[in-house]
Amino acid sequence: MTSQKLLFARAYEQEAEQRIPLETRPKFHLSPRAGWANDPNGFSWYKGEYHLFYQYHPYKSVWGPMHWGHAVSSDLLHWKYLPAALAPDQDYDSFGCFSGSALELSDGRQMLLYTGVRKEDNDNGLEIQTQCIAVGDGLNYKKYNQNPVLDEKELPDGMDRCNFRDPKIWREPDGSFWCMVGARRENQLGSLLLFKSEDAFCWKFQSILLENDGSLGRMWECPDFFTLEDKQVVMVSPQDMLPDGFEYHNGNGTVCFIGHWDEGKTHFIPEKNQAIDYGIDFYAPQTILTPDGRRVMIGWMQNWDACPAANTEKRPWFGQMSIPRELTIRNNRLYQAPVRELEAYRSGRLEYKNVTVSGDLTLPGVEGRTVELLITLRPKDSQALYRKFAVRFAQNDQYRTSVSFRPYESVLKIDRKCSGSRRALIHQRRCLIPKDSDVLKMRFILDRFSVEVFINDGAQVMTATFFTDLAAKGISFFADGEAVMDLVKYDLFERA
Repeated sequence: MTSQKLLFARAYEQEAEQRIPLETRPKFHLSPRAGWANDPNGFSWYKGEYHLFYQYHPYKSVWGPMHWGHAVSSDLLHWKYLPAALAPDQDYDSFGCFSGSALELSDGRQMLLYTGVRKEDNDNGLEIQTQCIAVGDGLNYKKYNQNPVLDEKELPDGMDRCNFRDPKIWREPDGSFWCMVGARRENQLGSLLLFKSEDAFCWKFQSILLENDGSLGRMWECPDFFTLEDKQVVMVSPQDMLPDGFEYHNGNGTVCFIGHWDEGKTHFIPEKNQAIDYGIDFYAPQTILTPDGRRVMIGWMQNWDACPAANTEKRPWFGQMSIPRELTIRNNRLYQAPVRELEAYRSGRLEYKNVTVSGDLTLPGVEGRTVELLITLRPKDSQALYRKFAVRFAQNDQYRTSVSFRPYESVLKIDRKCSGSRRALIHQRRCLIPKDSDVLKMRFILDRFSVEVFINDGAQVMTATFFTDLAAKGISFFADGEAVMDLVKYDLFERA
């Protein structure tokens, strides 16, 4: 039986959605049906559709008691809202239904495995985190009558029951179910705990898959684990990271470990780690194996540290998901590309070749806020490099956001300080581009309130959101010195 709390949330979101004009939302990035969204949850394929759930506070555009919002898509780009899937309506999740994952059971039902949080009144109000199950048909879900299925009794010694969250579930070829859960030791450092089940309901601790040695933040949130090509990959979102050169500048950011299982499948042995996104806004990604065999990732396109300054409570919605990204490994590095489905929504191709950029430049027909730009950049004279090149977008006489490159330093910078923010948001990030060539390739995906820049075929990505007035549609270019640019521009989703 559906609880009154969930019924109320469903009625509220249906009514509130009608008060949010479509033109004030992103066109092809998922935003909450109403109110607040953060981490993607339960990214899965079920009954012929992609399902994406998300951390959700429908009543206000600020973080609050966590529900699970729900949307489905046939192509990962057009999303249809479904009623909220979970509400905090049981003792064990009364403080919130937090992040988790989903899969299809052998009997055809869909299972959600999530973190339930409750307050323990007799212990200084501690937030106790446990893992819980709900099972349903893709629309309605019933919480398991023996929840929680994992609690402090299954934690190894030295783990903190208040930081035990974000289960990622998968099934091995032998039919067994596995899940990885983020945990924190009493020394404040994160661990990834591995559990196993034969039926997906009764779980037993197996091992500590990977531990934080203190070099990458503290608590590790929202883990993901998968095989890609001949490697295993672990993704985590550490809290309170310190920068390491040009890596890990977001404090709360995302890390990818590339490595392999040990022989007994109890420990993960990392060989390489890297940031997943070098921009401002990306956190808590989840991945899915698509029916055609691609590994696709989606993340929360936001930064926790920027939320308080963004005046979120004055917006009818806040928080959006990144474009889904196809993942590959090349030379022991994770590469990302927008899902290929995006190409079906291109129109109005416009191409310029061998354009010399020196000073400010605009090109006829190159403007818009739902646009894809493919830029190949090189110096006009390889013996006399230009000193700076910039692309400026969401631009008018008052506003702009920019991406700039200084070839002598080989540093690419994203900058939104002139985007219209009235508060001291985090405005800039930089990444170091390997000096393999004088040629720089950039692919820009613009969708009203965001930009995602895929650099050199996706070897690096920089993402940022902004809230610039939609009337600012200009795109311009600048070079200090002489640079040569090839440009292809598409309008996106203009036929919908």
